[in-house]
Amino acid sequence: MSNNATLTLRVLARLLGYPDAELRGHLGDLSAALHSEQALGATRLGELDALLKSLRTRDPIDMEADYVQLFDRGRATSLHLFEHVHGDSRDRGPAMIDLAQTYEKAGLYLAEGELPDYLPVVLEFVSTQPAKEARAFLGEIAHILNAIFSALVKRESPYASVLGALLEVAGERAQAVKVVEDEPLDQAWEEPMAFDGCSTQGQAKPGQPQPIRIVRNVAQNAAPGV
Repeated sequence: MSNNATLTLRVLARLLGYPDAELRGHLGDLSAALHSEQALGATRLGELDALLKSLRTRDPIDMEADYVQLFDRGRATSLHLFEHVHGDSRDRGPAMIDLAQTYEKAGLYLAEGELPDYLPVVLEFVSTQPAKEARAFLGEIAHILNAIFSALVKRESPYASVLGALLEVAGERAQAVKVVEDEPLDQAWEEPMAFDGCSTQGQAKPGQPQPIRIVRNVAQNAAPGV
């Protein structure tokens, strides 16, 4: 396996992107780049060839719908790395800023609407780094890559080969880890209906007894001067 994986990292970044017509039009070039650089072992290359074939032969509408369902509808397979580390905590914002500044120090700037923790963006950055630094960077996020890899394996998704390839480039072993399934993002972020009550604390839902506590306003009823 070659120490240089610049092209391979860029191909893997592209394969994790939305499978639109542009991507499908370059599948041959992506395959050629993977095989020419030889940064991966034969087994992993074979798995990626199977993914490329699937992208080439499947119905585009079904493929795009499956992609959205896989990567945009749940946390376990999210391609936004800080989703796995910080979730919705306040630490996520500062981490985003720090990562964006890391890119800028390398002379790279995010396109409008891109988030710095999106894995394809991260891989584009890593591909610009010297081989040793690139491998070290991937090693630092290997635990996240393994978590996503495990979730994809559980779903029997061919995209697991991409995460396995990234771990191979990092010099890490792709291995299944326990995946804690979260509720779908759409459900987690769904706002309750107005005046529908709370699910755990506070006012009960309509139709249920509502405890009322009346407190006398002493100050308002007090005589002047009191």
